[in-house]
Amino acid sequence: MNEIQGLVEDIIFQNDENGYVVAHIKNKKDRVTITGCIPYISEGQNLKLLGEWVTHPQFGQQFNVKACEELVPNSLEGIEKYLSSGMISGIGPVTAQKIVAHFGMDTLDVLDNNMERLKEIDGIGEKKIETIANSYSKHRELRNIMVFLQTYGVTVKQCIKIHKRFGENSINVVKENPYTLTDEISGIGFKTADKIARSLGIDKDSPFRIQSGIRYIVNQFCGMGNTYMPLGNFIKEGKSVLGVDEESLNKNLQESALNGTLKVELIEGEECVFTMPYYYCELSVTSKILTLTTSNYDKININVDEKVRCFEQENKIKFAPIQEEAIKGAFQNGIEIITGGPGTGKTTIIKCITEIFEEASMTVFMAAPTGRAAKRMSEATGRESKTIHRLLEMGINEEEDMGFFKGEESPLQCDVVIIDEASMIDILLMNNLLKAIPMGTRLIMVGDSDQLPSVGPGNVLRDLIESKCVKVVRLKEIFRQAEESMIVVNAHKINNGEMPILNKKDKDFYFINCKESDKILETLIGLINKRLPNFNKNWNKIKDIQILSPMRKGTLGVVNLNNCLQKVLNPPTNEKQEIQFKDIVFRTGDKVMQTKNNYNLKWTKIDGYGEEEGLGVFNGDIGYISEVEDDKISVIFDDERKIIYDNVYLDELELAYAMTVHKSQGSEFPVVIMPMFMGPPLLMNKNLFYTGITRAKQMVTLVGFPKAIHFMISNNRSFDRYSALKWRILNILGND
Repeated sequence: MNEIQGLVEDIIFQNDENGYVVAHIKNKKDRVTITGCIPYISEGQNLKLLGEWVTHPQFGQQFNVKACEELVPNSLEGIEKYLSSGMISGIGPVTAQKIVAHFGMDTLDVLDNNMERLKEIDGIGEKKIETIANSYSKHRELRNIMVFLQTYGVTVKQCIKIHKRFGENSINVVKENPYTLTDEISGIGFKTADKIARSLGIDKDSPFRIQSGIRYIVNQFCGMGNTYMPLGNFIKEGKSVLGVDEESLNKNLQESALNGTLKVELIEGEECVFTMPYYYCELSVTSKILTLTTSNYDKININVDEKVRCFEQENKIKFAPIQEEAIKGAFQNGIEIITGGPGTGKTTIIKCITEIFEEASMTVFMAAPTGRAAKRMSEATGRESKTIHRLLEMGINEEEDMGFFKGEESPLQCDVVIIDEASMIDILLMNNLLKAIPMGTRLIMVGDSDQLPSVGPGNVLRDLIESKCVKVVRLKEIFRQAEESMIVVNAHKINNGEMPILNKKDKDFYFINCKESDKILETLIGLINKRLPNFNKNWNKIKDIQILSPMRKGTLGVVNLNNCLQKVLNPPTNEKQEIQFKDIVFRTGDKVMQTKNNYNLKWTKIDGYGEEEGLGVFNGDIGYISEVEDDKISVIFDDERKIIYDNVYLDELELAYAMTVHKSQGSEFPVVIMPMFMGPPLLMNKNLFYTGITRAKQMVTLVGFPKAIHFMISNNRSFDRYSALKWRILNILGND
C-alpha cells in the first residue's frame, strides 16, 4: 500500500450516491490523477491517501484510493479555497474571502466550535448561519466517521451506509454496540464488528458480543446450504470462533431463543438451531404442500389417452409406459414431481402436458429458477416461460422493501404451474412460490434429483421426493434419439457408478490425458482458443465453450483459469475500456457472472420491441460487458437485459470464462470442458461430475488424470446438507 499527500486541484467526476470520484491533486510538484470513493472531497482539501498505483489503458497512471484522511489546511490560501469550493452550503468565494480575512488561521476553529461568531461578518445573519451550520455539520460527521472507522477495515462505501442509517449518532452507536452494524449494514460481518469491539475494550464475554457471534455462526453454516445447525456443531464452532465456554454459549443461545432471533427445535432426537426465516419457511412449505396434496381439484373433461395418441402421431414418437404415467399423473394429482436424467424425455412430456391442458381451456404458467433455464423452456415448448422471480412479480413495496407482488393476497391467476429445473429451488424461493399458488391450482415440478442441490439453503426437491407425500414419476429409460449422444449415455453411466465411454470416433465425449497441472492448463487454453473453434466454425470461443472446474483455488481453480483465459480470449487493446476492482480487471467484451442474488439492480430490456424495465439479477446469471465508462460497467444478460453496475456492486461480479460446477446449475452450453485432477474428496464426487457433464449439449472434453475420473465416479461422499422439510412432512403424516 502506497501513501501520497496533496491538495485537491479539481474534480473531474463525482458520483453523489456512492462517493466515487476522479480528481487531480497536487502532490509536491506533480499533478496526480486519483480515483476511488472519497464522499466528502472538494477542491482545496488537503488529503493523505492510501492506495495503489494503476495504469489505465487510455488515461495512463492513476492512484487508486483505498483509504483517505483529511488534513486541516495549514495556510490562509488553503483555508479560503477549501471554504469556497462549494462543499459548504451558504459559503461561496466572496463569503469565504470575508471569513478568512476576519478570522485568519482561527477560521476552522470558529466553524468547529463557535459558529455564532460568523455574525461578526457583514451579510451573515441567523438564517445563513443555520444553512452553513447544517451543511458543515453533515460534512464533518461523515469525515469523522470515516476517520474513526477506516482504521478497522471498514470501507468508504460502508461508512456512507452507516452515516445514512445512523446520521450524527453513528459514532455513538458504534461505540455503544458495534455488533449493531452486522444487523443493520450490509457487507459488515461479525469479524469486522468484533475487531472494533475489541479495540473499544468490550469484553469477550459480553452478551451482545456472544449473541451476535451466535447469529454469525448459524448464518455462516446456513450459507453452505443448510436450513439449521445441529447443536453439537454449533457448540464446537462457537468455542472456536468466540473463545467462550459451553455454558456461556448455551446461556446466550437460550436468550436469543427467548428474544425471538433464533429457534431451537428437536429434529430426529437432536437439538438444532434455526434462524427464524428458514424455520418459518420450512413450516410454511410443509403446510402448503400437504394442503395442496389433500385438496379437491376440478375434474378435467378431456380424454387424456386420446390426446396422448394424437400428440404421438403429430410428433412421430411413442411414449414409454413410464412417460405416459407422468403425463396422466399431471391430470390426476394436484402436485406431481417428474424427475430424470438427460435424454429421458422430460421436455417432451412438458410439451405434451401443456398442449392437453390448453386444449381443455386451462391456463398454464411455466417458469424456471434461472433466466437461461426459462429461455430454454420457452424454446423447447414454443410457449412463454419466465424466471420464478418474474412470475411472482418481484419489486419494491410501499415501505421500500424488496418482495413479491404475487402471494397469498394476490395469487397467480392460472390453472396449472409447471416448474422446470426444480432441483435448483431453495427453501426461500419455494415458500414464496407456494404462497402464490391458490387452492385448486395444479403444480408440476420437473427436475433431475441426481444433480447438485440448490445453491441456496434447503434440499427441496429431494426432500419432497423422499417424503413420498406427492406423486413422483422417475424417468430412467433413454429416448432412442438421445442414445446416439455419448453425453447422455455417459451421464447415466456415471450416475450408475460406471466408467464413461471415452473417445469413440465421430461422437461427442472426449478425454485428453495430461499428467501435470501446468500441462492441463496449457491444453485447456489451447482447446478453447483454437482447437475447438477450428473443429466447428459455428462455436464462438467465448459464448459457446465453457470451462467448468470443481474448485475456485489452485492452478486449475476458476480464479486462476479466468485470469489466464482473459489474457488469451479478451486481451487489452486501445479500443477496449477497462476498470480494475480489487484483483479483477473488467474489460469491454468480458464474459462475467453475477455471484449473489441482488433484488435492487434495475435492468432495461434491449430487444428493440419497446421499453421494459424490471428489478433483479441472480446468482449464476451470465452476461457480457458491453461498455466500461468511468466507474460504471454495462452488462448484457440473456442477450436482452442491460444492467449498469457502479462500483458499489462490482464485488458481485466475477469473470466467467471458467466457473465452478455449482455455479453452472440451470445453464446449458454447446461445449463443456472439465479439468480432471485430484482434489478434496468432499468436492470431487460423482454428483458434481454428473452435474458438470449434463451442462453440455453438443460436446464434452475432459482433460487431466484418468485416476481423477475413476475417483469421482466411485466417490459418493458430499457435504451433509441439513434440512428438516422431509422430517416435518413425515412427522405430520405419522410415517417413519
